[in-house]
Amino acid sequence: MAAPAPAHGSEAALAAALADVPELARLLEIDPYLKPFAQDFQRRYKRFNQTLENIGENEGGIDKFSRGYESFGVHRCADGGLYCKEWAPGAEGVFLTGDFNDWNPFSYPYKKLEYGKWELYIPPKQDKSVILHGSKLKVVIRSKSGEILYRISPWAKYVAREGDNVNYDWIHWDPEHTYKFKHSRPKKPRGLRIYESHVGISSHEGKVASYKHFTHNILPRIKDLGYNCIQLMAIMEHAYYASFGYQITSFFAASSRYGTPEELKELVDTAHSMGIIVLLDMVHSHASKNSEDGLNMFDGTDSCYFHSGPRGNHDLWDSRLFAYSSWEVLRFLLSNIRWWLEEYGFDGFRFDGVTSMLYHHHGMGQGFSGDYHEYFGLQVDEDALIYLMLANHLVHMLYPDSITIAEDVSGMPALCCPISQGGCGFDYRLAMAIPDKWIKLLKEFKDEDWNMGDIVHTLINRRYLEKCIAYAESHDQALVGDKTLAFWLMDAEMYTNMSVLTPFTPVIDRGIQLHKMIRLITHALGGEGYLNFMGNEFGHPEWLDFPRKGNNESYHYARRQFHLTDDDLLRYKFLNNFDREMNQLEERCGWLSAPQAYVSEKHEANKVIAFERADLLFIFNFHPTKSYTDYRVGTKSLGKFKIVLDSDEAEYGGHQRLDHSTDFFSEAFQHNGLPHSLLVYIPSRVALILQNVDLPK
Repeated sequence: MAAPAPAHGSEAALAAALADVPELARLLEIDPYLKPFAQDFQRRYKRFNQTLENIGENEGGIDKFSRGYESFGVHRCADGGLYCKEWAPGAEGVFLTGDFNDWNPFSYPYKKLEYGKWELYIPPKQDKSVILHGSKLKVVIRSKSGEILYRISPWAKYVAREGDNVNYDWIHWDPEHTYKFKHSRPKKPRGLRIYESHVGISSHEGKVASYKHFTHNILPRIKDLGYNCIQLMAIMEHAYYASFGYQITSFFAASSRYGTPEELKELVDTAHSMGIIVLLDMVHSHASKNSEDGLNMFDGTDSCYFHSGPRGNHDLWDSRLFAYSSWEVLRFLLSNIRWWLEEYGFDGFRFDGVTSMLYHHHGMGQGFSGDYHEYFGLQVDEDALIYLMLANHLVHMLYPDSITIAEDVSGMPALCCPISQGGCGFDYRLAMAIPDKWIKLLKEFKDEDWNMGDIVHTLINRRYLEKCIAYAESHDQALVGDKTLAFWLMDAEMYTNMSVLTPFTPVIDRGIQLHKMIRLITHALGGEGYLNFMGNEFGHPEWLDFPRKGNNESYHYARRQFHLTDDDLLRYKFLNNFDREMNQLEERCGWLSAPQAYVSEKHEANKVIAFERADLLFIFNFHPTKSYTDYRVGTKSLGKFKIVLDSDEAEYGGHQRLDHSTDFFSEAFQHNGLPHSLLVYIPSRVALILQNVDLPK
């Protein structure tokens, strides 16, 4: 993946690093080009261990340390009283106010403790709790300059916005009856098939959809399509809907715009009952600049949870950046991870913006050529890297089957290697180059000029033993300003020619055939997991645009029209059918959990790609017009082959040019470096999967 790096450092330094990091030798055996950077891995690992030891000495271990939500915020005690605790090191005074005391700002002062912490105990009333479930609260901060600031607790479990209010209110969430989980967590799937989802846009109506709507209407569709994992976006509370959930204001609050915390728990529990695991889109890379209803300036200073000055601001995202080396920030973020695992039953996380976290330059203006020097040295923010190691350690310590995914565009080596090797401990990284490649091909090249070798290289170019989630497109490509694959392929004709009663135009024909081929080759060749954004599987005919000033606050495009796939007169059903069959075949055959494919052919003139994975033979003919009879394809095995998936079938919008009763027999005829081969008919713009039925199952 990278050019050899010049050696530096002594043999003694290498030996010391190998002695300090238990399994570093394994990492360097896999990738010898990392040897010059052994000391970097040693330093990172030692810092991680030292932080763990410090947590052990000062807090009784990471298990206790990550339970901050049990004491911080507002809690009902066994005697009916309330215990309240906050961290506000820059405050001169801290008070609690709300409906319960007629909003008197100073009648309930907190007592100052060590290390910037404040606590308050409110004894119980005889007849009822002091603060009722559903009542409004605020933390009042007296700053060092004498300002009186009204704030939402960083540990608030529920916030809501009423009517036309700009800011969120902190609502005391303490229901008499909490949701009781009925189903255990499903086992970790051998092959991860992720349905990237946003609850709010999951209805075809122009409104914010609810947790209940998603539970009852969308989960059954996801199950039917063969996905075994959903990745929920925009759950952590965010004031600006159009931020897609990436400008978090309340980290412990499930977004109230879709319903209550209990309804989200029901969603997760119902998914578990279907054998579907649920990942949360975790945004610890930055935070909203909001101070009235966010973390910013909580104690009246710019340095409470964030770096002070320029280092605390992300210029591109216009947001605040956490001070990951701060003790209380570590407590807050690690407790936040645990909260979503324990309280809501999530099965892991997709960590957003990891590239921004890993480097002081946040990836801005960086091309990342693959030179290993880009991943080490002063540009790396080791405070953030150590935090990510701690986060992965905690997640897998609590629930060994949990899954963590890094959104990293830089390709940092060992990001998805075990911490014991000096790695960061993620299970997967997103293969972010793949969607870019498909968009580039569709934008800039005629079909006959597509380079097969370039496509294959993009799909298989990943670090050995570091797992990737492959995807042809995600939410990024669905947003207004960009275009989905279906839009690049079919554009305006999706509005006029997707009815089966209209002629099968060249544009629609090309679009439907390539849409299936692109997704299948990405699924089969691109990684150890697969991701699809909701609606993209059937070529959703509209982009995604949240209500904002630029569109007169319209919800028209903030929706997904799933009903289109149910209409027998529309061609969207063909793409939906293919997506279902593709996932179900992977479930049966397990190519995502199989070793990386052996690509035997990438023929530029013929536009044919062939490879084997999981004892399946995949053949793709990308040529726009040429079909091939008796086309020889290499295989490692002798036997009788049958078609198990054919993108040209009528139920997938194909032309039915293949006879599925045909048996294909491989012979001992070497071809493309493989000992056996067989002859197939492979029509233009068709993907085929053949299975050797003579092999033991």
